Amino acid sequence: MTKLAQWLWGLALLGSTWAALTMGALGLELPSSCREVLWPLPAYLLVSAGCYALGTVGYRVATFHDCEDAARELQSQIQEARADLARRGMRF
Repeated sequence: MTKLAQWLWGLALLGSTWAALTMGALGLELPSSCREVLWPLPAYLLVSAGCYALGTVGYRVATFHDCEDAARELQSQIQEARADLARRGMRF
């Protein structure tokens, strides 16, 4: 099962549970305080997921590892390519 399918199944499960509880499909009489918390719950979860995603991206950017060896190798290849093109008559 792909990660997308896992997320979609989870969202479908949470969404159907939320809909069943808020619409009264289960026949449960929830207290007024529970219903007041239950209605905006999807918005809270969406904001929480956005904060988590932003935090994850920030953490990954902050802990990104530089590849110094690969950078040196790429710079040397660029210099070789420039020298080869200069021999063939191209000016920079």
